[in-house]
Amino acid sequence: MSTITDAVTACVAPLIEAPFELVDVTYEKMGKDQLLSIFIDRPGGITVNETADLTDIISPALDTISPDPFPEQGYLLEVSSPGLERPLKTKEALQGALGQYIHVKLYQAIDKQKEFQGTLEAFDGQELVLTYKDKTRDKTVTIPYQSVAKARLAVKI
Repeated sequence: MSTITDAVTACVAPLIEAPFELVDVTYEKMGKDQLLSIFIDRPGGITVNETADLTDIISPALDTISPDPFPEQGYLLEVSSPGLERPLKTKEALQGALGQYIHVKLYQAIDKQKEFQGTLEAFDGQELVLTYKDKTRDKTVTIPYQSVAKARLAVKI
């Protein structure tokens, strides 16, 4: 499946111009259909009209991918905002999230934990420094970037 998202990303990325930013591309089964989701954002958020305009640009471009990466049954296209829990898939996205509340899943546990949720205090490209609550105490953890399986913004409750 990653070859489909790679092909779509390569096709779509050059079409997304500033102030817009391609955040993520996913391709997954939804009921009987396949759903191709393209998440786009911009500073201050993206409007419904902007997603409609971007769909009009993206949809015909997807038909030009050769060879056609989509199975014969086709797909549903969704162009939308990544929402409040936006994925942080690149070092640049993590750098942009400094000072924000994030959720991090790890490939291997640190202090017997594979998931952390807290404030991203620092990121130097190699390590993330996160402060989080452990019951009632504030703690800090340093996470090697290569240990991060997934990271996203999180909503603090």
